[in-house]
Amino acid sequence: MVKAIYFIKRRPDMTLEAFRRYWLNQHAEIVRGVPELRRYVQSHTIDDFYRHGDPVYDGIAELWYDDTAAMRRIAGTPASQAAADDDAKFIDMSSFGFILTDEHVILDGAVTESMRKLVAFLHRRAGMEVGEFQAYWLQKHAPIAVRMPNLRRYVQSHVRRTAYEGGRTPRYDGVAQAWFDNLDWLENPPATADFEAIRADERNFLDDQIAFIITREYPIL
Repeated sequence: MVKAIYFIKRRPDMTLEAFRRYWLNQHAEIVRGVPELRRYVQSHTIDDFYRHGDPVYDGIAELWYDDTAAMRRIAGTPASQAAADDDAKFIDMSSFGFILTDEHVILDGAVTESMRKLVAFLHRRAGMEVGEFQAYWLQKHAPIAVRMPNLRRYVQSHVRRTAYEGGRTPRYDGVAQAWFDNLDWLENPPATADFEAIRADERNFLDDQIAFIITREYPIL
């Protein structure tokens, strides 16, 4: 299965409330009609996160398909075209983009409506090959990352290798998603060996700057 992750900022002339309402209702209903779409989830950046300034995104959309052949088959259908045409009604298209990923569920815990979902947008360390980055993240970092406080579910989404063909550079090398009961530790990082080990290990495979948002998840399909 392939997962497409879309990076979404609202139109500059749109309030946050109007943006969320349109995305969650009118747009979601249109996307529901896309053929061969297996799963669709919206994650909206929470209000509290705006206290720190304008976030990199107002949310992300995740869409799952059986494979890229299915995505090609449905690309020209009226339903897919209607969904694409509707984007500009609420999205800032100048910042809009997506990546195709392979999803790796590291910790498969149950998710509740009250949980908060951290979404981190990752670039690999300079000079690190894509294969080396993906292997390290999955095999070395994952066993350390699952020791994060209050962590209930943890997913890595690795950009597909085809995104690098012909010298292309995708927007990100991967997206990490982690669900927590609460995120109090963001304001007051715990002085524990596990937490320090996680942060120290990030320097072994990630760029210095890690952009992220804190979201509430809305399963649509």
